[in-house]
Amino acid sequence: MTKHHPFSDLTKDFSPARQALVEQKVRALKQEMALHELRKAREQSQADLAERLEVNQPAVAKMERRADMYVSNLRRFIEGMGGKLEIIAHFPEGSVTITNFSAVEDDDRNPGEPTAKT
Repeated sequence: MTKHHPFSDLTKDFSPARQALVEQKVRALKQEMALHELRKAREQSQADLAERLEVNQPAVAKMERRADMYVSNLRRFIEGMGGKLEIIAHFPEGSVTITNFSAVEDDDRNPGEPTAKT
């Protein structure tokens, strides 16, 4: 049987410089991830998230696979994991947080997506 070790145990003998490099790479990887990776990184199951969103588990799976969705649905998904969605536009001269999406109600969900458990 294979014995599993926490990642921290595997890196504890690394030099401080190498540990810092590993930590930097981990932070970089955590800044960009797909929704299903984010949910897993936050140690949440699809079923738990579905319960908080008041949808069924297949609806969560479908949302995770979508390449395009309404901002309101993405906001609900992120808030269901305990986060807050911010839309930021990056330009060469600086970044701007877009604020008008925070006032959108959930009434404008994608008509094809479930709004309650079925």
